[in-house]
Amino acid sequence: MRGFTNNMRITLTGLVAFALIVTGLSIGSSFFAVTTPSIADDHLGSPHFSGATDAEMPKAASPIPQGLLESERNTIDVFRSAGPSVVYVTNNALRRDYFSANVSEVPQGTGSGFLWDEHGHVVTNYHVIESGQTFSVSLPSGITREARVVGVEPRKDLAVLHFDTTGLDLTALPVGRSEPLIVGQKVLAIGNPFGLDRTLTTGIISALGREFPLDDGFVIEDVIQTDASINPGNSGGPLIDSQGRVIGVNTAIYSLSGSSAGIGFAIPIDTVARIVPQLIRFGEVRRVGLGVTLVPDRYTRNWGAEGVVVNEVYPDSAAEQAGLRSIRIDRRGRILSADLITAIDGELIQRFAALANALDGRSAGEEVVLTVVRGDDVIPIEMKLQDLGRSR
Repeated sequence: MRGFTNNMRITLTGLVAFALIVTGLSIGSSFFAVTTPSIADDHLGSPHFSGATDAEMPKAASPIPQGLLESERNTIDVFRSAGPSVVYVTNNALRRDYFSANVSEVPQGTGSGFLWDEHGHVVTNYHVIESGQTFSVSLPSGITREARVVGVEPRKDLAVLHFDTTGLDLTALPVGRSEPLIVGQKVLAIGNPFGLDRTLTTGIISALGREFPLDDGFVIEDVIQTDASINPGNSGGPLIDSQGRVIGVNTAIYSLSGSSAGIGFAIPIDTVARIVPQLIRFGEVRRVGLGVTLVPDRYTRNWGAEGVVVNEVYPDSAAEQAGLRSIRIDRRGRILSADLITAIDGELIQRFAALANALDGRSAGEEVVLTVVRGDDVIPIEMKLQDLGRSR
């Protein structure tokens, strides 16, 4: 533990400077949410180029030609399997005609989404539906259904819609995991860039563990970076692995022009899988916690620590009552002492996401036992979880 503490020598000035740099990126013009803008703009024309009508069904798949590379066959198989589960999302604004007083729906923007289950729940980005008043979901078959918002989590840029499934035979995308992913893995993105529905692009995982800053100051952690081409209209669509499992939700690109520059970002599926069931059940994220803030994972990893480091213990919180302590730093920015949480109820905790996962499904007032490393001592700390309220 002394070695761990000695490695934690970073000045507060450095932390603040880094935070300012990240914030500067987030409010600049280089990060773009990948939603197609208002389709009322004349220069864009109609963004939905599918000629299908409600009565049409997809054509039978063509046979795969002989002589293709194994990687090509895999790409084709995954697209054919996953494609029917990817939908086209439109958000509309209500407009009242000044002369007739009639109210009509005016499309404002479009994005992508995918079927979470066979009951009509669609996962997409919050920014896809944020400005809309009514919504519709278009299936690959050409059928379009009105949809309603079930729940949103702006802090993670996630939303769930629901539409009537009467008469429809739906297949949800298999859900993978983002924790075991490695850089270099093949990925596929399916979505509706510029209104071109069911567009497939491929690439690799370029980096893991990115932090994506949102406009409201919140940060999405463990974001997946990919070079698969992502453009306006891809927002909310799935990032898929070579086994056909969704591993992320495409959400943004880094670009100077607003078009794909080979740097796209996806919300990791482990985060999505933690949030979506709550949105479906409660319409919101209901969180319980310890009553502390934590040091960001990137610093903890640099310090060589296996666990999460307590940054601040809130006054009168469950953590304070249980005896957890805030980090202590001297005037030169050196760490004097810190509580390192390595397990909860015996479940190993190495990163913030693991702690969040361990707390999912638990209730306020539930008792847990934390394993805490403090100096050279390993201390079991019993405490009750507290209600942290809604996520927004």
